[in-house]
Amino acid sequence: MTQGAGQEPVVRTATLRDFRVPPYAQTPVPPASPHPGNALPGGALPDGYTPTERDLPVINRGDTVQVQAVPEPWPAREPGLGPLYVVGDVHGYLDELVAALAEQGLIDSDGRWAAGNTRLWFLGDFTDRGPDGIGVIDLVMRLSAEAAAAGGYCKALMGNHELLLIGAKRFGDTPVNSGAGTATFQAAWLLNGGQKNDMERLQDVHLQWMSRLDAIVEEDGHLLMHSDTTAYLDYGSTIEDVNDTVHAILTRNDADECWDLFRKFTKRFAFRDDSGPQAVRELMAAYGGQRIVHGHSPIPYLLGEVGSEDGEDSSGPVVVGPHVYADGLAIAMDGGVTMAGKLLVVQLPLHD
Repeated sequence: MTQGAGQEPVVRTATLRDFRVPPYAQTPVPPASPHPGNALPGGALPDGYTPTERDLPVINRGDTVQVQAVPEPWPAREPGLGPLYVVGDVHGYLDELVAALAEQGLIDSDGRWAAGNTRLWFLGDFTDRGPDGIGVIDLVMRLSAEAAAAGGYCKALMGNHELLLIGAKRFGDTPVNSGAGTATFQAAWLLNGGQKNDMERLQDVHLQWMSRLDAIVEEDGHLLMHSDTTAYLDYGSTIEDVNDTVHAILTRNDADECWDLFRKFTKRFAFRDDSGPQAVRELMAAYGGQRIVHGHSPIPYLLGEVGSEDGEDSSGPVVVGPHVYADGLAIAMDGGVTMAGKLLVVQLPLHD
């Protein structure tokens, strides 16, 4: 994993701190969930729980088909629009992000936008777990202005960790109704990798920027979203409805309502198992697109290739690129940068 020019790779292994929420933040999964992929099989773990390696069934590479074929021709790019790139979860790893963007020619050696009318979408989760989440947000905000001036754009989606950081800042230790006892945003943020130096550097401009991010968009036949969940359907039947509803919730500033939004956007694995293609098609029937492109669930978790929590297995997962699955209808973009994986920046559509 690239750490930046002249620096040696650093191997990281997922830890319990990386992938959990406090017990009091857990809520039961309804036994008759229409999309079993939204929770672990059997409904034993609560809705919104972020599982650790030992909670997950081992899934071999052969169990989830990786395909590069595009099922049908993609819509022609509108005149004046440049190529489309997407970025997976960054989680505070600023050096890795800069290196990945430079490798694709999107920024120059000074970290400035160098891609003209290119379109760049970040899929969310800029902070927590890594060393410089605020630095990542500052970079994305600056690139957004520079890209617009050059005729392109750099935009971002709302991830569950943006919701978590907003909640921790706004509500702190205020109790929220988790459905299974008392929870707080502050406790959940710390247990999900919240970095105190990020909180200390967090300013109103960062909060305003995060609060205005959209939750879901469609670009060139790609339905872009952060989480691999069908929970978006709870917030509207169109893309505009979902984004308006999310923005309205954050504007109302109700702790319980914000917690429920965070909890639902923390769901994962809806597209992974036998019911996955059906879940993808239901989302695309509502919102459009020919493929879903998401972050949130690290590719090593989707493939069952996760290092041990005690650090004995230092080899880490091997991620070489996006993971295409669910009958070729879904693309996972979280390369697992927090667990010795790779921060992914790729151009869409993927080619054979």
